[in-house]
Amino acid sequence: MWKILFQDFVGDLKNQKTRALLTMFAVTWGTIAIVLLLAFGEGMRVSLSRGLLNAGDRLFMVYGGSTSQEFEGLPTGRRIRLREEDLALLKRSIPEIEFGSPSYGRWGTSLKWGENQTTTYMEGVYPEFQEMRRVFPAAGGRFINQDDLDRRRRVLFLGNAIAEQIFGETDPVGETVMLDGLPFTVVGVMLPKFQDSSNNGPDEDRAIIPASTLRTIYGHRYVNHMLVRPRSMEEAPHVKRELYRVLGGRYRFDPSDERALPMWDFIEDQKMTDAIGLGIQIFLGMVGAFTLLVAGVGVANIMYVVVKERTLEIGIKLAVGARRAHIMVQFVFEAVLIALTGGAIGLTVSAGLVGLVNAIPAEDPAMQYIANPTLSWPIALICVTILISIGLAAGILPARRAAALDPVESLRYE
Repeated sequence: MWKILFQDFVGDLKNQKTRALLTMFAVTWGTIAIVLLLAFGEGMRVSLSRGLLNAGDRLFMVYGGSTSQEFEGLPTGRRIRLREEDLALLKRSIPEIEFGSPSYGRWGTSLKWGENQTTTYMEGVYPEFQEMRRVFPAAGGRFINQDDLDRRRRVLFLGNAIAEQIFGETDPVGETVMLDGLPFTVVGVMLPKFQDSSNNGPDEDRAIIPASTLRTIYGHRYVNHMLVRPRSMEEAPHVKRELYRVLGGRYRFDPSDERALPMWDFIEDQKMTDAIGLGIQIFLGMVGAFTLLVAGVGVANIMYVVVKERTLEIGIKLAVGARRAHIMVQFVFEAVLIALTGGAIGLTVSAGLVGLVNAIPAEDPAMQYIANPTLSWPIALICVTILISIGLAAGILPARRAAALDPVESLRYE
């Protein structure tokens, strides 16, 4: 049966080449429109998410602030300054914390290698900083480790941009850099990453040393901020409440006083970013779907014309015993096949265009949002579903009309 249906479809194409090709072209164009819109929308969503995660992966950045409420007889306006030992307290009190690191910061740090010299923002941290801020080392190097921290070693991890600025084509790993006049050994350089959010500048421009080393050299008593990551997204609200409760108890401020403990909540930012990305993708998908819907109207029109032109053929089939259901299946099959054929061509062309765009180097960070289309299986599945739906919708009404023809009247049709 399916072989006969396909043979009829090929015969119709031969008889109505121009009309059928124009209809397929409309479906192809509509498919290209929806696939590219969804692919660019998905690429933008992924870039937004990756840009934020590369600044802080599922973490709270906790700062000391000043109280805005009276508490236990203490006045407002008291300054809260966090210490490194607060992190140990938090880990003991909140088992849902997976990673944590203090951050000591210092602007204007001098870095000198040979005749090359620059200044940058330096940060003293724990090894867990690597996972939370996604500062992964390039091949041949490493991040600071626990032994560096315990022994207060003078080791240095550099962002990729500042490493290139100082060393040029020379491999920095193993080289000695004078950091504010003191010798430090470079142990690693960060892999390049796309980052659209930052504190105190992008990670590619900073120098990182063990927190214990920075504290010993410069005598810092207070941290700039602390980084805390929950074990899961589901535990994040509980961890956030506990941060206020534990530190509120230590520094005697009301746990509801958010100004006493300002936080950069990357988890909420991630949820908001995902929602924005999804909204953009839905909007672009609707625009593409309407374009494809117009092509569906063209498929329906050509099927009505086919029914009219094949009235005599339909009458003969009904007269020799063909069931009305068989007539309906024939025309629905042809409509779906037109939609799927045009859609397959559209998907192939779209995949080629997406691959071509992705092959273009995107040096400008802003280009990451538009030059990063992503063609995924869900997108292809959505398009195929829409195409089948359009084919069915465009074929059912003409097919019902064909099946409802009176065999006697159809045989008289000229």
